Amino acid sequence: MGSVSDAVKRVLFGRALHSDQLGETLLPKRIALPVFASDALSSNAYATQEILLILSLGGVAFFAYAPWVAAAVVLVFFVVVASYRQNVHAYPSGGGDYEVVSTNLGPRAGVFVASALLVDYILTVAVSISSAVANIASAFAPAQQHKVALAIALVVLLTLMNLRGVRESGTAFAVPTYAFMLAIFTMLIWAMARLASGDVLLAESAAWEIAPEDTYTGLAVAFLVARAFSSGTTALTGVEAISNGVPAFRHPKSRNAATTLLLLGGISMTMFVGITWLALETQVHVAESAEDLIGMPEGTYQKTVIAQVAETVFSNAPWLAVVVAAVTALILVLAANTAFNGFPVLGSILARDGYLPRQLHTRGDRLAFSNGIITLAGGAILLIYVYRAQVSGLIQLYIIGVFVSFTMSQLGMVRHWTRHLRTETDPAARAHMMRSRAVNSVGFVLTGTVLVIVLVTKFTRGAWIVVLAMPLIYLVMQAIRSHYDKVSLELAAGDEEVVTLPSRVHSIVLVSKIHKPTLRALAYARATRPTTLEAVTVNVDDDGTRRLSDEWERRRIPVTLKVLDSPYREITRPILEYVRGLSRSSPRDLVCIYVPEYVVGHWWEQLLHNQSALRLKTRLLFTPSVMVVSVPWQLLSSERIADEPEMPAPGALRRGEPDPELAEEYVAREQGARP
Repeated sequence: MGSVSDAVKRVLFGRALHSDQLGETLLPKRIALPVFASDALSSNAYATQEILLILSLGGVAFFAYAPWVAAAVVLVFFVVVASYRQNVHAYPSGGGDYEVVSTNLGPRAGVFVASALLVDYILTVAVSISSAVANIASAFAPAQQHKVALAIALVVLLTLMNLRGVRESGTAFAVPTYAFMLAIFTMLIWAMARLASGDVLLAESAAWEIAPEDTYTGLAVAFLVARAFSSGTTALTGVEAISNGVPAFRHPKSRNAATTLLLLGGISMTMFVGITWLALETQVHVAESAEDLIGMPEGTYQKTVIAQVAETVFSNAPWLAVVVAAVTALILVLAANTAFNGFPVLGSILARDGYLPRQLHTRGDRLAFSNGIITLAGGAILLIYVYRAQVSGLIQLYIIGVFVSFTMSQLGMVRHWTRHLRTETDPAARAHMMRSRAVNSVGFVLTGTVLVIVLVTKFTRGAWIVVLAMPLIYLVMQAIRSHYDKVSLELAAGDEEVVTLPSRVHSIVLVSKIHKPTLRALAYARATRPTTLEAVTVNVDDDGTRRLSDEWERRRIPVTLKVLDSPYREITRPILEYVRGLSRSSPRDLVCIYVPEYVVGHWWEQLLHNQSALRLKTRLLFTPSVMVVSVPWQLLSSERIADEPEMPAPGALRRGEPDPELAEEYVAREQGARP
C-alpha cells in the first residue's frame, strides 16, 4: 500500500524536495506577476460589467455615471497600491496586513484582520471559479446543467497544481495570464485604429432599451451610484496578495515585490479603463435581468460585457473575439491561484503564532504549505456547493474582507511611521517617513470611506453573512490560541522540576488467545522487570476462557493469568474497572498495559483487526498513572512495506527470521525467572 500511495503522490505532485531546495521555489518578477496578480487582473473581466449592471437599474441614462464611477475606482486603486508599497518595504516577512496590524494595533486587531483575509481568500476562489464556469456555460450550453460539478472539478485541478509547488504552478499560469493581457491590449489598440479610420463600432445590444427598475431621484441616485462604485471596487481584490507573498520573491524581496505591485497597478487599471471606455463607446447594454432588455430577440442569452466588446471590435476578424473569450474564461479560473498562494502563507504565519492548528505551519513534500492549500480548497468547494456556483449570490459577499484589511492596515502603517519618527533623528530619513505616513494616512481615510459605502450598499444583499463570519472565525482563532497557551503552561518544566519515580510498576499483558503476538508481549513485559506482572483476559465465553486456561497451564507459562468476569460480554469496561481499581489502591504506583497488535499492509485489513484494542487504548489514555504500550506483530501483508529502504522498526522481524524470544523452549527455560 505504501509504495502505491507514494507512486501516486509522485505522479500528482512531483518528487519530494529537500528543505535546502527552498530557494529553487522563489519567484522572479516575470513569474511573480502572474502568480500574485492574476486575481486583480482577472477582475477586469467583470468589474466594468458589475458597474453597468447596477447603473442599469435606473435605465440607460444612468450609464452616464459610469466614467465617474470608474475614475473613483482608479483613484482608490492607485492609492492602495501606493500604500502597500510602503507595507512591503516595512514588513517583508510575508505577514502582510496581519503582521502590520498585529505589530501596531495589537494582536487582537491583527487576528481580526486575518479572519477577514481568510474569508476573502476563500471567496476569491469561489467567485473566480464560478465566474469562469458561467463564461464557459455561456459559450457551451451543455455545461449549464453541470456548473457546480465543473466548478468543483476546477478547484480540485488548481489544488493539485499548487500542491506541486509554487514555482511550477506559477510557470504554468504565466502563459495564460500574459495571453489575457496581450488579448485585452490588442483589443484596445485594434479599436482605436478602427475608430481613427472612421469605422462605427456598435455592440449588438446597442439598439436594445433597458426598462428601469424604479424612478431614482435625489438621494436614491446617490445611493445607486454608490452601489455601482462598491461593485466596481471588486477590481481591487488581490492587491494585498503581494504583501502577503513577499517571502516567495527572489532577493531583494521587498524591492521586487514593490516593483511587481506597481506593474500590477499600471497594467490592471489601464485594462479596466480601456474596457469601460470601449463598453460605453460601443454602447453595450446589460441588465441584471434579461427580461429588462427591451428588443433582445427571444431565445438569445445576455452576453458578458467583455464578450460583446470583443465581438464588436473584432467584427472584421471574428477569430480574435473567440481568442478573447477563451483567455478571459481561462484567466478567471487562474485568478483563484492568487488565493492559493496567499492563503497558505497567511495560514502558516497564524499557525506559527498559535491561532490556527500547527499542521498549517509545516511544508509538504514539494515545500508548499499543503495543509493550507487543502483547507482553502475545502472552504471554496463548500461555498460553491451552497451557492450552486451562482456569481450573483457570491459577489454580494465579496470585497468586505478586503477593505477591512485595507483600512486597518493603513491605520497600522500610520502608527508605524509615527512610532519611528519619535526616535529617528536623521533629516533625510525623517522626511521619507513623513511622506510615507502621509501616503498611508490618505489610504486609511479613502479605504475606510469605501468600506462604509460597501457595508451600507451590500449588507442587506448578503454581506451580512461575511460580517457575521469574520467575528466567528476571530473567536475560533482566539480559542485555539488560548488552548495552546494553556497546554504550554501545563507542560512547562520549571527549573526545580523533579521527576518522581513510581513506587512500584504493575505490568498487565492483555490476552485474548495464545498466539505469537501474545507470547511476544509477554516476553517484552518480562524483559522490563516490573514489580508485578500478570496476564489479564476477559471472560465473554465460558468455553473459550476454559480452553485458554487449559492451554496456559499446558504451556506452563510463568505468568499468572487473571480472568475478569463480564456477564454482559463487554471487554473494555471490565479492564478499565480493574485498572482503575489498581490506581486507586496505590496512587503512587504505575500501571503499564501491554497491548498485542497486528501490523497490516492494506487499509482494508486495518478495518478487520485491532478495533477492540483501539477502543481500549483510547479509554486508557484518559486514566491517570497508566501507560499503554503497543506490541506490534507484523503480518505477511506488511512485509513489502518493511522491505522498503527505510530504517526498520526496533524488534521488527521479517518472514523466515527466527524469534527465539517467542519459542516455547524459551518460555519453558525462563519459567523460574523473576517476572
